[in-house]
Amino acid sequence: MKNILIIVAILSLFVGCEDSKKRTTEIKETILKKELIPNSNTKKKELKPKIKLTNENAVSFLTEFGEKNLENNIRVITPYGNIDIELFRDTPIHRANIIYLVKQKYFNNTFLHRVVPNFIIQAGSSDLKSTFKKRARIGNHYRLPYEKGNSRIHTYGSISGAKEYRKNPDKMTSPFEFFIYLGSNTSNKHLNGNYTVFGKVTKGMDIVEILSELPADEQDWPLNNIYISVEILDQ
Repeated sequence: MKNILIIVAILSLFVGCEDSKKRTTEIKETILKKELIPNSNTKKKELKPKIKLTNENAVSFLTEFGEKNLENNIRVITPYGNIDIELFRDTPIHRANIIYLVKQKYFNNTFLHRVVPNFIIQAGSSDLKSTFKKRARIGNHYRLPYEKGNSRIHTYGSISGAKEYRKNPDKMTSPFEFFIYLGSNTSNKHLNGNYTVFGKVTKGMDIVEILSELPADEQDWPLNNIYISVEILDQ
């Protein structure tokens, strides 16, 4: 009888360890799933901007905002790793705009929505309703004026403002999207002087390279949604 009790105790301990391992594995899988595919149904408190930005008020608002908010280092968080970016101070409107959008949590749960190997990756959009709602709340139709930024050209790791359409004689920037250039100095001629270069990658170009090689459709949209978020690094 004593031997039987010992055997039962050992079996119970073994089963308990197996259950523990199973629970640990399930927890890890759940965490990984949440990191790669955020739950878009999760309700988060959204910040309400004090003003809806338009072409008429954007420059004055962002100028004042930039004078009070001096941060110029951000981190783009992706499932493949982080990309650290320095925003240039001699493109003050673009710098202020990005910092403002980050503080409004605009970029959270947007996508890396264009990838072209040896050329660019582009971020800041998505086909989620939440993104369209955030744009409507912040200001759907404002654009940023072209800023020379000390006459910078596109070099490896440059950050530039995207445009809604290529034929844009005013060179105005669509405020919600940006791209990272990873091409050569010989494939940038059509970009130079047409897009505002307002920052550079300081860490994580290896991640940019990985992202640029992801499978994409004919419009360069990744076949699997790549969620991003952006945070401010300055303390």
